[in-house]
Parts: sequence; C-alpha cells; structure tokens
Amino acid sequence: MEAEIITIGDEILIGQIVDTNSAWLGQEFNKIGVSVKQITSVSDNQAAILEALSLAEKRAKLVLITGGLGPTKDDVTKHALCRYFNTQLVLNREVLAHVASFFEKRNRPMLEVNTKQAEVLSGCEVLFNHQGTAPGMWYQKNETVFISLPGVPYEMKGIMNDYGFKKIKQTFSLPCIYHRTVLTQGIGESFLAEKIQEWENNIASKNISLAYLPSLSGVKLRLSAKGTKEEELKACVDKEVDALYLIIENYIYGEEKIGETLPTLQSIVGEKLQKQNKTLALAESCTGGYLSHLITSIPGSSAYYKGGIVAYDNAIKTAELLVSPATIQTHGAVSAACAEEMAQGVLKKMQADIALATTGIAGPTGATANKPVGTVYIALATKQKVQAQLFTFANTRLHNIQMASDAALSMLNQAL
Repeated sequence: MEAEIITIGDEILIGQIVDTNSAWLGQEFNKIGVSVKQITSVSDNQAAILEALSLAEKRAKLVLITGGLGPTKDDVTKHALCRYFNTQLVLNREVLAHVASFFEKRNRPMLEVNTKQAEVLSGCEVLFNHQGTAPGMWYQKNETVFISLPGVPYEMKGIMNDYGFKKIKQTFSLPCIYHRTVLTQGIGESFLAEKIQEWENNIASKNISLAYLPSLSGVKLRLSAKGTKEEELKACVDKEVDALYLIIENYIYGEEKIGETLPTLQSIVGEKLQKQNKTLALAESCTGGYLSHLITSIPGSSAYYKGGIVAYDNAIKTAELLVSPATIQTHGAVSAACAEEMAQGVLKKMQADIALATTGIAGPTGATANKPVGTVYIALATKQKVQAQLFTFANTRLHNIQMASDAALSMLNQAL
C-alpha cells in the first residue's frame, strides 16, 4: 500500500529546522509494509495545504500530515482540513479535560488560546496525545485515510506508537516488505555496477529490486522484495546477499539495519584491531588529522590506537617520520615512495603493528600537470611489508580530505 507524507511549516522550507519526522515515518512504515510514494513540504498557507491534500489523495491511500496544529494564528492546518473535508471544528470534551490536566500537572495557567487545542474536526476519530496537548485526527475521505499529527517529533511519534500504526494495520491489508542494505567502499558506482551486472540481472528475474545509493563514503546497495510470506522473502533475499558477498567481498564493510545505528568503517576496523590484538599508528599530511579524528571518535579506541603525526611540512616528514630528503627531491612529497616511508617511519616510531600514511593535493592550489587536485597516495605498512596506492578524488578540498580518510580506512579494513 502506498502512502504520502505532507509536512507543514515555513520553518522547514527556510531551513530553520530539519524534517526528521518524514525519515522516522518512512522507516516505521517500511516495517509494517507501507511504501511511502512521496514526501511533500508546504508552507503555513491554506491554499498550499489544500493543493497538497488534493494531489496526495489522488496518489495514495494513506496520507500523513504533520505540523500546524498549535493554538497560534500561524497554525492553519485544522482550518485547511475543515475546508478540504467540508466540515467544521468542534470542541472535544475529553481532549479539553486532557489539556486542562496537562497544564495543572505542570503548575502552569491554562490560557484561553489553549482551549483551541481541544477543537477537532467534526466526524474525525481523535488520537490522543499523551506527550502534549494537540491531538492527532484520523479522517477518511472516499478511499483515502488522512492522519493529521502535531509536528513536534516526540509528540508525533507518541501518537503513532500509541494508536496510529495499530489502526493502520487494522484498516489496511498490508504486504510484507523486506530489505537488506549492503555497505561498500573503495569502488565507484559504475565499476560496481559492471562487476555485479550478471548478479543484478539474476535477482531482477526473482522480483528483487536493487537500488544504488552513492555517497562520499561509498555506495550502498539496497535489495528489496515484497510479498505475502515474510519468511520466503527473507530466505530469497538472504540467499542473493550471500551470492553478492562472494563477488565483491573485498569491498563490503558492513550492512545497514533500519532503525539501528549505521556501522562505520572506523568502528568496524576498531573491532577488528581489538579482536586481533593489533595496534595502529597514523602519519597524515593531506588529511590533516581528520583520519585520527575518525579513529578516536570510537569509544575505547585507546585500546588499539597508539597515536599519529600530522606532518604537513616536508621538514617534519624528514625529521619526525624519517622520510629521506632524496625521496622528496626525486619523487616529490606527493608520491608512493614518500607515502611508504611515512608509513614505515610512524610504524617504527610508535612501535605499532600497522600504520597508515596519507599524502596528496587536497586543493584548490598545489596541483601540477602530472598531479591534479585530488591526487592522493595512501600507504599501509606492517613489520613485514609496505604498499602504497594511488587515488584520484574530487576537486573540492573538504571532499578530498573525507574521501582520502575513508579510502585509508577501507585499505586497513581489507588488510585486517
């Protein structure tokens, strides 16, 4: 079944607040088999709200509306709903008693304007708000159900958890939806698509859809299937994910689970370092300490992280990391040879088991004909060997720093 979410409020459109309600609703709907077809944000304007409602009714069987239910003049949602449903506001005595109790418990005076919180659409089903004063409202028009909710996130979530999801499941016959999202790093979207082309064609014939979700930190691959039997869906998708691991195992660093904290490369390598009882040291030039920041953002990283040296100046590279001046003169500071010597130098200095080194041209200046902005060498060293890789990233400084750090973590993850 398809749903649409309408968020109402000028504060969303001007960027004063971020719409977290839609993200949460999308996750929770997915769990019960509801597909969100569209998310629309409109201003606190009756004409804009009415137009959004009309379009949503044509597209979806379930419309969720958040925001604009407060008692002040800029909250116009209830009046727009009255016009759309050709009804009027009526005072609900149960809601009024709840509002009065809400203010009494907090030892606050209840103003006349607060009484308006107890006004609801005539003919609607009231969904009580135990976290605040503005109730939710359930209204049906033709074949579409409309649910109006307050915009305050914890109030909206409370109403949906207490009443909304249960009533939706009772009202609609919902399918099962099953997702698995695999996280990859170290391979671009187009190269990834080419590598798994045969596998992707195969899963399409089994009614499993695949979405590519690229970002600076890598590409997410989301497999989705719909049906009536959850266990069969799960078994089918899980089998195909197992096949995917066999094809691109070296690029996979984890999976995203809806509603759970997203795993990060730094947390995953941290777990592996701790499990293998290995220590890490870092030598950073172009990443300027950002890689160290990612490593130390994980609680307990002191168990495996020895420390790092940010060697931006070539003199520091030679003095602190033992990089040969001849290496810099012959190959340049941005070179495989320099990266390897940086990694070996910090490995020895920190007495670590593994070391990473980054050197490159973050930009926007410093490029040459042979080394454009985004040129980065990353080296990984152990007591047995050292190896550097060349990367060419973006032409934006911050992006290059982030992408180089992610690539270094990916190299470490594969080595571990």
